[in-house]
Amino acid sequence: MRLRELGNTTLKTGSVGLGCMGMSWLYQESARDDARSVRVINEALDLGVNMLDTADLYGGGHNESLVGKAIAGRRDDALVATKFGIVLEDLQARSAHRDNSPGYLRSAVEASLRRLGVDVIDLYYVHRIDPAVPLADTWGAMADLVDQGKVRYLGLSEPTVGQAAEAHSIHPVTAVQSELSLWTRDALEGGPHSMVRWCEDVGASFVPFAPLGRGFLTGTLHSSQFEETDFRAASPRFHRSAMEANQRIVDVIREVADRRSATPAQVAIAWTLAQGERVVPIPGTKDPRYLRENVASADLVLTGQDLAELDALPAAQGSRY
Repeated sequence: MRLRELGNTTLKTGSVGLGCMGMSWLYQESARDDARSVRVINEALDLGVNMLDTADLYGGGHNESLVGKAIAGRRDDALVATKFGIVLEDLQARSAHRDNSPGYLRSAVEASLRRLGVDVIDLYYVHRIDPAVPLADTWGAMADLVDQGKVRYLGLSEPTVGQAAEAHSIHPVTAVQSELSLWTRDALEGGPHSMVRWCEDVGASFVPFAPLGRGFLTGTLHSSQFEETDFRAASPRFHRSAMEANQRIVDVIREVADRRSATPAQVAIAWTLAQGERVVPIPGTKDPRYLRENVASADLVLTGQDLAELDALPAAQGSRY
């Protein structure tokens, strides 16, 4: 596994990380298997995938506990990234609200440390910015956690460039996490003023979540397969009409994959890696076979022709949420 720098820190991360959310909620909950997920996380660490991405929201803390169980005894092998700022009200209904207040932050970080079973969190994100709380107050309180030794580095999830710049003026932004894939390219919009370019300019990592389009870009999904509790069952982008309209995206990805003797998933991940040396995608999986497939994508270098065909793909039909 090739290594990339984590922001402007001394830490190194595998060029592909592991998104752990789906091990606990939102996708195919009937297939949840904690023992298998622990094995997958350990195999990821064995393969050099050290960035493990979780959040206190995922499964009402279950995902952090799962990650903590998996890394027990091999803490030094893992780069633990978690998030705070969305408070779960009802696990079954998935109702939640934002709270970025310093008071809530102080209780949230202690709870995350306990669930993860660690003394310090490597990368701590604001999960979503709360418009009711001044960002300066939130970020200043997070910087205090760094001074206290509870957190090493700080990140933002889905900020605007302006919000990231405001935070960075107070304390360095080590990473920005936002959705980026061949059917969600908002973070590239604006050219020199894009979120990805801002990260490059200040030396922060850009961490794309859902680089496989929540599974769509693998070319293996159909709308009738989603369970009622699966997030995608109610997502506009996964309605049958939208999936049919977006099939052209998968077709081109598959054409490139066939030409390169790769899988569509590997092409999709390799495309995100090609967006910059500070880009570290975090595809999620709870299947060892797909984990190995995702890891191998780090060795797939797309040609200029490949990138031109992929970059020319149309925008996806259907909103993200």
